[in-house]
Amino acid sequence: MPSMQSGAWLHSLSHRNNGVIMKHWLTALASVSAPKILVTVATVLGSGPREPGAKMVITADELFDTIGGGHLEMKATEIARAMLAMPDTMLAAQRRLERFPLGPSLGQCCGGVVHLAFERVASDNLTHLNCLNQRWRLGLDTWRLLALDSDQAVTLCDDNATHLAGPVWPAILPVAIDVLTACQVLTDTTGQRWLLDSCLAEKAHLMLFGAGHVGAAIVRALADLPCRITWVDEREDMFPTRLAANVIVEATDTPEALIAGAAPGTSFLVMTHSHALDRRLSEHILRRHDICWFGLIGSQTKRVQFERRLRERGIPATRMTDMVCPIGLPGIHGKQPAVIAASVVAQLLQVWEEHELQQQKALGRMLTKIAASASQITGKTANPEAKAEIMDKEECHLLAKR
Repeated sequence: MPSMQSGAWLHSLSHRNNGVIMKHWLTALASVSAPKILVTVATVLGSGPREPGAKMVITADELFDTIGGGHLEMKATEIARAMLAMPDTMLAAQRRLERFPLGPSLGQCCGGVVHLAFERVASDNLTHLNCLNQRWRLGLDTWRLLALDSDQAVTLCDDNATHLAGPVWPAILPVAIDVLTACQVLTDTTGQRWLLDSCLAEKAHLMLFGAGHVGAAIVRALADLPCRITWVDEREDMFPTRLAANVIVEATDTPEALIAGAAPGTSFLVMTHSHALDRRLSEHILRRHDICWFGLIGSQTKRVQFERRLRERGIPATRMTDMVCPIGLPGIHGKQPAVIAASVVAQLLQVWEEHELQQQKALGRMLTKIAASASQITGKTANPEAKAEIMDKEECHLLAKR
């Protein structure tokens, strides 16, 4: 296998993001026409640089996204480019699953064992790629089923196992699959291996009102982070022509309707050009009781004024604690747009990680309750399908059913 010289490796790294933003692996699949390999972290035993399901795209000249960098990523790049150099009629040029002990063979401090799946992706597979892209941008989770020992086309389904694209679910695979595991290698009844891979949409969603200097700086700072942004302003000409893949623009003169239609758990950030509009938006946001976070740009003086006006509009004083104003981390006082953006984005990351942690704890409590109910009702020998029915009644989709 050809080894990559350090100079070539550094050249690849320097061309990873074209000097702007790191391109998401899914965006790279859809937009890069060159022959390419999708590398997926299939499993991690012990400690690894990235989690199962992490991905990167490799072409002969460029790298997009990352599986953690370091020696592991360099070896993955060598393998992927060796595959690209093979005739694409060979199975070895199409699919591979490789094992990497990080400590002994790669000298990485993680010390775990990582399995990487390698997959040649054809640019003409528009149905597959368009479906993935559209669902990701809409915040919808998708699951990919990839045959590792054949070049069968990829199957796409949602977390209820509804078929979306590609071949139907193979009958030789298990019927019940744990969709709480982000990525897993399955073995069918004939001994063939399959990768069941989650393409999970970013759950953190920020609805940002205002396309001024600070709003634009925040959107730029969030471009590479695990979130989705709905950027709202009535002035369409304020939005830049080039946007990151995780940004959707809403040029509208009825922003209140977007607040009303936002999904539960949405975060809101208000920084428009008008204090009157800021107050209207703040009122609509505070009338909701299912938001993740609400920030309003401004000083303590602005907060006092807004609290008085909002109470006059019927917003209870107890709701004011859910309005963060001033925004940003304590101790950072710079007024430059980029400084404000760095402070606010760090604050949002703290909020989103804590929100995710609380959701995971709530899910764990629910699973314990469901398991206890399943044991009481169906007995310890109940089959998975029977238990799945109980779970469905609890509106918890734990099993994907063929």
